[in-house]
Amino acid sequence: MEPRNLSGIYFRTQIDNKWTNRVFEDLTEQQQDKYMDGRSIEWLKSLAKQLAKTIREIGDQFDIAKE
Repeated sequence: MEPRNLSGIYFRTQIDNKWTNRVFEDLTEQQQDKYMDGRSIEWLKSLAKQLAKTIREIGDQFDIAKE
């Protein structure tokens, strides 16, 4: 999967035994679960809101909507 770096929500992770920074949406589902485990409701809400903002900005910029 090609990294898109859309949300700006970066996490430090290992890919192919090398440390790198990846945005949340470019992580695997397993990695996403790892970073969400044990987080507060407030943290999870903040993550969801930032991802929603990013989706909205992309939709507005390219005038796209899911039918």
